Amino acid sequence: MTPTLTPPSETAVPPAAGEQCDRCGAAGKLRVAVAGGGDLVFCGHHANKYAEQLVKIASDVSVDPELDWRGTPLMSEN
Repeated sequence: MTPTLTPPSETAVPPAAGEQCDRCGAAGKLRVAVAGGGDLVFCGHHANKYAEQLVKIASDVSVDPELDWRGTPLMSEN
């Protein structure tokens, strides 16, 4: 039998207090579960900067309630 990898069935959860942006180390405001597996955490600045690219690779997204993420309307288009 050939083993297969199955992505986790859990949905993305908001970044926990103390989690940092994978790009710059600022406080995490957005968590993206990547379609290929794993997740990424971004601060508000980088979440908005990379919104279009993140929407393309995301299987699930969790946004801090305080963040007005510009990718939210893009998610409904996909």
